[in-house]
Amino acid sequence: MSATASSDTGALRALILQHEEPTPPGHVTEWLEGHGAEMDVLRIDLQGPQVDPNRYDLIVSLGSEFAAYDDSHRFVKSEAELMRRAVDANVPILGLCFGGQMLARVLGGEVYRGSESEIGWLPVRTRDPDLVPEGPWFQWHFDVITAPPGATVIAETDRGTQAFVAGRSLGLQFHPEVTPEIMDEWVRAYHHELDAEGVDPDALLEETSRRAQQSKRTSWQLLERYLDRVAGLSSRAAT
Repeated sequence: MSATASSDTGALRALILQHEEPTPPGHVTEWLEGHGAEMDVLRIDLQGPQVDPNRYDLIVSLGSEFAAYDDSHRFVKSEAELMRRAVDANVPILGLCFGGQMLARVLGGEVYRGSESEIGWLPVRTRDPDLVPEGPWFQWHFDVITAPPGATVIAETDRGTQAFVAGRSLGLQFHPEVTPEIMDEWVRAYHHELDAEGVDPDALLEETSRRAQQSKRTSWQLLERYLDRVAGLSSRAAT
C-alpha cells in the first residue's frame, strides 16, 4: 500500500480495497482524481489490513471472484474485521459487488449462493433513480444479498437486492467501475465462468464497448450522488 494520505492538504482521503490483479478501480479512480482525492490502494489479498480506517474519509471495496461469506480465504475474514472497524468509526463505505456483499455481511444482512448467476448488462428496479439509475448496469456474480436490518433497499431485481443504503454507506451488487479495458481482462481471467454459464464473451465485449460512454455517465451520476447525498462528503471534495 502507498503511504497513508496526508490530512495537511485537506483533500478527500480514500482507501480502495482491491482483491485480485484483474479487478482494479476503473471509473472510481478517475472520479476520485477529478475531486482531487488522495488515494491509497490496498491489495488486501496480498497484505495484512493493518490500517486505521479513521485516517480516511471514504473506503471503496471492489469486486472479487471469491464470496464474501467464504472465510477459508484469509483476506475475506480480514476485510470483514476492517470494515467493521470502519462502520464503528462512521467512515463511509462504497461496496461494489463483493464489497457490497461484505458490507451487507458486516451489518447483519445475509449473503448466500444464488440458484442462478447474473452476468451481463442488466436493468434494475430502482426506488431512487436520482441515486441509482435503472441502468443497465454490468453484473457478474453468483451470490444474493439480503439487505441488513435498518438499511434502505434502493434497487433490486427478481434475484435479490441490487443497492442498499445503510447510514453513510452504499452497497451495490453491480459494477459501476467497469470499463472496456477491465472487461477485456475479466473475459481473459475468468473465461471459465463464462463457459460454465453459457455466456458469449465476444458479445459481452461488444456490448461493453458499445455502452462505454453512456455507462460512464450513469456511473458518474451514481458516484456523485453517493458522495453528496449518502456519504455527505461533497464539501471535502474539490471540483
